[in-house]
Amino acid sequence: MNYNSTTDNSIVVSAAQAISQGISADGGLFVPMEIPKYSEADFREMLKMDYRGRAKKIIGDYLSDFSKEEVADCVDNAYTAKKFGGENPAPIVKADFNGNEINILELWHGPTSAFKDMALQILPYFLTKSLAKKYKGKEAVILVATSGDTGKAALEGFKDVDGTRIIVFYPQNGVSPMQKRQMTTQEGKNVDVCAIEGNFDDAQTGVKKIFTTQEISEKLRENDKLFSSANSINWGRLLPQIVYYVSAYCELVNNGTINFGDEVNVAVPTGNFGNILASYYAMLMGLPIKKFICASNSNNVLTDFINTGVYNKERKFYTTISPSMDILVSSNLERLLYILSEGDDKKVKSYMTALKTDGSYTADSSIMEKLTEKFFGGFCDEAATRKTIKDIYSQSSYLSDTHTAVAINVYGQYVEKTGDKTPVILASTASPYKFSKSVLSSLIPEEKICESEFDMVAQLNELTGTAVPEPLAQLKNKEVRFSSVINSDDMSKYVLERLGIE
Repeated sequence: MNYNSTTDNSIVVSAAQAISQGISADGGLFVPMEIPKYSEADFREMLKMDYRGRAKKIIGDYLSDFSKEEVADCVDNAYTAKKFGGENPAPIVKADFNGNEINILELWHGPTSAFKDMALQILPYFLTKSLAKKYKGKEAVILVATSGDTGKAALEGFKDVDGTRIIVFYPQNGVSPMQKRQMTTQEGKNVDVCAIEGNFDDAQTGVKKIFTTQEISEKLRENDKLFSSANSINWGRLLPQIVYYVSAYCELVNNGTINFGDEVNVAVPTGNFGNILASYYAMLMGLPIKKFICASNSNNVLTDFINTGVYNKERKFYTTISPSMDILVSSNLERLLYILSEGDDKKVKSYMTALKTDGSYTADSSIMEKLTEKFFGGFCDEAATRKTIKDIYSQSSYLSDTHTAVAINVYGQYVEKTGDKTPVILASTASPYKFSKSVLSSLIPEEKICESEFDMVAQLNELTGTAVPEPLAQLKNKEVRFSSVINSDDMSKYVLERLGIE
């Protein structure tokens, strides 16, 4: 299994090189040159497996230059009961919303209470094994732009991993207080965290610029280092996410919710498009997914694209109560465009160039026909998000975070508009305790809310009786280690200074 670049498919690399580099030298994203196709017998066999068994099967089929033992080592070390609070790291909880049964796939039981743990607990194992194959003796410098959850999950995953350094950039005023505290108190001798003045797109653009600046890459090579990424632009981030959609389907069959072979819909709160794209890859492998419900907050650039074919980032940016979705440039959409254009790298490159230079592009009719057949795009604003948190709690005693609430709301819109009640797998991406103030203010009057972040956590716990994730409870007494704030134009300088490179 080899990999191409989305913007130059003459570039062909192994899985190990794709994971090590993170992004192609031409600025494109790595995509598999073929998709494993699973038969009915393959899926029936996976019904008998646990989560780790399914992960070994799927990951092994994509990482052909990894031995069976290497894949097993990655999986067994990543998805432990100690890290995820049980043998199944991605349990399904049933809830009712406005008369619609929802199968909520909880992806936030890992060490940082966000879905990013599902990939970022295994990526360090992928990366260290990839480096040993392709770049022996070099130190990997992991650069991360985060809108909240990726940063902490990456820091926790790479903490004190030999042969790596990790630097995380986040928007100073674009993450929740709990997300900020998670990152600024991060332990580990090889970690660094820095705020930027700007939004997530500024951070993401800055990281991509550093990756593709030849002079900086040369300086790293001279010092036996190379850049890699822990963002979902890295195939090693996206691949593990395919697993939990396949596993969720198997669980729904095993618990009698659906019959084997039945179609399901998938609903995902979407920012950078990686999480929903993973489910699309699962469909290409044979999973019977009927519709992909792409849910956005007020930053509804994806909703507009799905409904009009025009991707336009030149619009008002909203800082919302669902900050991990406050994104106007959804990087992983590039991979979907490559698939829908049947590998037309020149077309994809023209779109990405237009986005960079003009701020927008318009997909052609052949892409849009395929897109609208499978995708539904919807969004909800702050008021609707808060109402959804309150409604699903009152109807099902289910406590939702702000991002999951967006997906629940948009799924409701989809059912109302189409009448389609195909069973749904809805991705729940974060613990509600990461956004205590927003969740509390959705349930009780704002004047009754405590002032400090950790008092809010206690108040939400007392009000609902739901468990506070232990990693969040421990943050209260941790020391803040990182307080730098820089302009996004100074990110390159910051990285080189932190690495001790002139």
